[in-house]
Amino acid sequence: MHCHHLSPDFAVSPQISVSDIPTIRAAGFKTVICNRPDGEEKNQPDTATIAKAAQDVGLVFLALPIQAGHPPSSDVVIETQEAINTLPGPIFAYCRTGNRSSQAWTLATQK
Repeated sequence: MHCHHLSPDFAVSPQISVSDIPTIRAAGFKTVICNRPDGEEKNQPDTATIAKAAQDVGLVFLALPIQAGHPPSSDVVIETQEAINTLPGPIFAYCRTGNRSSQAWTLATQK
């Protein structure tokens, strides 16, 4: 698993698996955001499976899917802002490559 820190309290990553959850927790993350809709690729772990694994180890989990090839919706941007402002950090967000998660963070943190 490879992650890229966009700020001290927010990192993004390509698709994760259940086996990555202990590493994410051990790295100190408190919240996981999934920006990937289910079913984009064959054998992609579904959101519910990742959510359960995250919650089982005490992480907060939030699903804010962004369709591939589209910018984050205003709802996703607002919900990302709310997550940054209210959920425990640091936050770990993922999608297929990390780009959609990066876009959501960028739009959510613009002044």
